[in-house]
Amino acid sequence: MSDADQQIQRNREMILTAKEKGLGATIGAYTKLSGPGWLQSAITLGGGSLSGALFLGVLGGTDMLWLQLMAIIMGVIMLSAISYVTLSTGKRPFPLINEHINPALGWGWLLATITANMIWCMPQFALCFEALEKNLIGFGNSDQYKDAVADGDNMYGYKIGISLVLLAIAGGMVYLSSQQGLAAKAFDWTLKIMVAIVVLAFFGVVTILGTSGALDWGSILSGFIPDLSQWTQPAGRIAGFVDELPSNVGQFWSEKVVQSQRDVMIGAAATAVGINMTFLLPYSMLSRGWDKTFRGLAKFDLSTGMAIPYVLVTSCVVIAAGSMFHGEMDEQLGSGDIAVMKQSPLYSKASESLIARLEILDARTKELTLEEKEVMIAKLPEEEKRIAASLVKRNAFQLSKSLTPLLGERNANLVFGIGVLGMGFSSIIILMLINGYAFCEMLGKKQGGRMHVVGCLIAGAVGASWWLVWDGDAKMWLAILVSAFGMMLLPIAYTTFMLMMNSTKILGTEKPKGKSLLIWNVLMSFSVLGAIAAAVTAIYDKASHPIAGKVVIGVGVIFLVAIAVTAIQRKTKPFGGKEIDS
Repeated sequence: MSDADQQIQRNREMILTAKEKGLGATIGAYTKLSGPGWLQSAITLGGGSLSGALFLGVLGGTDMLWLQLMAIIMGVIMLSAISYVTLSTGKRPFPLINEHINPALGWGWLLATITANMIWCMPQFALCFEALEKNLIGFGNSDQYKDAVADGDNMYGYKIGISLVLLAIAGGMVYLSSQQGLAAKAFDWTLKIMVAIVVLAFFGVVTILGTSGALDWGSILSGFIPDLSQWTQPAGRIAGFVDELPSNVGQFWSEKVVQSQRDVMIGAAATAVGINMTFLLPYSMLSRGWDKTFRGLAKFDLSTGMAIPYVLVTSCVVIAAGSMFHGEMDEQLGSGDIAVMKQSPLYSKASESLIARLEILDARTKELTLEEKEVMIAKLPEEEKRIAASLVKRNAFQLSKSLTPLLGERNANLVFGIGVLGMGFSSIIILMLINGYAFCEMLGKKQGGRMHVVGCLIAGAVGASWWLVWDGDAKMWLAILVSAFGMMLLPIAYTTFMLMMNSTKILGTEKPKGKSLLIWNVLMSFSVLGAIAAAVTAIYDKASHPIAGKVVIGVGVIFLVAIAVTAIQRKTKPFGGKEIDS
C-alpha cells in the first residue's frame, strides 16, 4: 500500500472513530480533514464576487443582501448532490452522464467548463495586477510608471513581467495540490489563510462602519429577506428618488436602474457557483481518495469551507458599499455649475446617463451641441444626479478608504490589497486546477498525468495574457459571451445532477429513498428553477447584442438539437460507456 493509500485509510478510520465518540469529535475530525470546500471558496471569492457584491451595494444598499445568500444556498444544494453521487459510486461524473443520462449534457458541461476557466482566468490576473499596482507595491504612482503609461507600449513590460511571476507561483501551488501528505496540507492551509485574509479585511470594513454608528442593523437584517420585486423595481433609496420625479422622468430612470439591477443580480448569482465549480468538486474529492465514508465530511466542507466565507465576505462588501455609495454623490457632481461638476471623478460615466435622459425625453436636445447639453444636465434635480451616480461602476479599491480611520491610509491600502490579491490569486490557482481535470476527461487521459499539467498551464497562460484582450474593448464582448453561455449551461448541469440523484442505474442501492429522496428533490427543484429563471433572463437580455447575442443563441440551438438527437439515439441504440482507468 502506497503512502497516499495509507493516509486515506487513516483519514477514513479517523472519521469512523470520531462518529462513535459523538458530534463534537466528528466536527473536530471534519475540520481537520476539510479541503475541497476551501478549493471552492478560493474560486467563488474572486474578482466576480467582489465586483458583483460591490455593485449590489451601490445599487440597492443593504436591500439586496438576500441575493447572494440564496445563490450560495442553491449552489451548495447541487454541489452536495453531485458529491453524494460521486462518493457513493466512486466514479467520475463525466462518463456516468454520457453513459446513463445524455452525452450532449456531458460534453456541454465539459466544454463550458473549459471555456469559462480560460476566459475568467484573465480578470483574476488583472485584479492581482491592480492590487499590486495600487495597494501593495504602489509602483502605479511612480514617475517611471506614469512615463511608461504615457509612452504607450512600454507599460506592457510591467503587466507581462508581473503576470509571468504570478503564473509561475500559481503553477507551483497547483503542483502542491496534486501531492499527498505535507505538500497537500501546505496547499490547503495556504488557501485557508488567503480566504481568511479576505474575510478579515472586509469584516474590518463593516466593523469600522458599525462602531462609528454608520450602520442601521435593522435594515441590514431585513435585507436578507428575499424580495423578488427588485427584478422589476428599483431597490433601496433609489426607489424613493424615482418616486419624487415626474412620471415620465421616473419611468426613464426606473427602467435604467432595473436593467442594471437585473444584470448585477444575474452576475452575482453566476459568480456564487459557476459552471466550472460544479466540475471541480467531484474530481477534487476523488483525487483525495474520498468514498462513501466521507459523504458527511463533504457536506460539512461545503458549508464551512465555501458557504460561510462567501456569505461573510460578500455581505460585508455589500454593507460597506451600500453605506458608502448607495444614493450618494460627491459635492462636485451635485453642483449646478458645469465647470465644478466636471471635477467629479464620477462625471464621465454619470454624464452619459444624464445626457441620454435629455435626448430620450426631449428629442430636440439631440440637435444641441455637447456644451449646451452639459449646461442642461448641470441644472437637473439632485435626485437624478444621485441616481446617475449609483449607476456608475465604482472602482473596487475605493473601499479601502473605509479602513483609513483605524489603520491610516497607507495601512488601509495594504490590508485591503492583501485581501484583493488573495481573492484573485486563489481563483487563478483553482481555475488552472479545474482545467487540468477537464482536459484529462476531454482527451480520455488519466487524472494527474501529463495532460493534467498541460490543461492547468493552458488556462494559466491564457489568463496571463489578459493584457492582450482584457485591457481593451474586447473584454466586454468576452464577458457578455461567457457569462450568458455559462449561465445557460448552469441549469442544464443542475438538471443533470438531479437526474443522477434519481437514477437507480447510477446509484443502485445508494439511491435515496422515501422521505430522504423527497427532501432531496424539493431542494434540488428549488435550485434548478432558480437557475432556469436566471438563465432565461440572461439569454433574453443578451440576445440583442449584435455579436455575442447571435453566438449565444446559435450555440444554444445547436446544444438543444444535440440533446434531442442523442436522446432519440439512446432509445433506438443504447450508448455504451468505456471507463478510463482513474
